[in-house]
Amino acid sequence: MYLLMNQSVEIVKEYYSHFNNGNWEGMQSLLCENIRHEPNQGTPRIGLDKFKEFQAHMERCYQETLTDLVFFSEPEGKRVAVEFVVNGIYKSTDEGLPEAKGQKYVLPAGAFLEVEEGKITRITTYYNLPLWESMVLN
Repeated sequence: MYLLMNQSVEIVKEYYSHFNNGNWEGMQSLLCENIRHEPNQGTPRIGLDKFKEFQAHMERCYQETLTDLVFFSEPEGKRVAVEFVVNGIYKSTDEGLPEAKGQKYVLPAGAFLEVEEGKITRITTYYNLPLWESMVLN
């Protein structure tokens, strides 16, 4: 059981390392084909192609690095939670959000991931959108 827990945490750590290095293909290689991505806002996206579209959108609008990552796992080793700080620059206006002018932000956030058979099967992300909006409006 401990081995499964460690393996899942290591996979999720690698996923976020790829995120911080801008290695989108590396991130994608750790996802199952029918990944369920549950964003903070909006409806879930199902499938690797939808996730790739999301990544392209995020890359266009935001430049982000995650710091202060803390990883938690449950005893079965299937679920991993991650707490982190998003250090970002709002590069291009995202539809329905305030105008982008290169604003910088530092935002606490978290995510819940599921890992099965060595692949991430679900990613759910949470952050305080009104707090983020207040940061980019000032």
